[in-house]
Amino acid sequence: MAINTTLIEENMLEIIILGRGGQGAQTAGSLLAKAFFVEGKEVQAFATYGGARRGAPVSSSIRVDDVPIRLRCNIDSPNAILCFDDSLLDEHLLSGVTKESPIVVCSNKPPEQFKSLGDYNILTIDAVKIAQDNSLGRFINSALLGAFVLVLDSPSIESMRNTIIESAPVKKDENASACLDGYNRMQQLQNAA
Repeated sequence: MAINTTLIEENMLEIIILGRGGQGAQTAGSLLAKAFFVEGKEVQAFATYGGARRGAPVSSSIRVDDVPIRLRCNIDSPNAILCFDDSLLDEHLLSGVTKESPIVVCSNKPPEQFKSLGDYNILTIDAVKIAQDNSLGRFINSALLGAFVLVLDSPSIESMRNTIIESAPVKKDENASACLDGYNRMQQLQNAA
């Protein structure tokens, strides 16, 4: 069955968030979708789970547009990727992205370490360190979301922080601070490049 490409809007943003079960990738997808929605965007979000166990690959897919989204299928060619675990970067994940598509990866390695995968726009950030600096242990989703919204230039950091504050069950201030730290750190990394 062929997909009716007239349903795909030119301005639609398609995002994949990839992680392992228990890392917070599904939560990050929900928070990001909510922040876009708060800014008046039309949003579609859905999750894909691997085996029902901790550590299995999971993904969250998000579509964002100014008009209602009628497309109902998997995202094969994302405009951007947020990856919680650098071991999940592979040819299959990267097969649909362009060289300009930002791929934000939680890693303490420099982006050059991933050149063997091809000529992609991989941006790394040590979200584990940011989370630990903000008394969050290994809960990295707030730091990664801050970095990701800077790269996407949408939604605003204020909308993202407010969404995190409203949604965090505990450590609201710490999560908001980690989000802002992720945003500022990614800004520093991009300015240095």
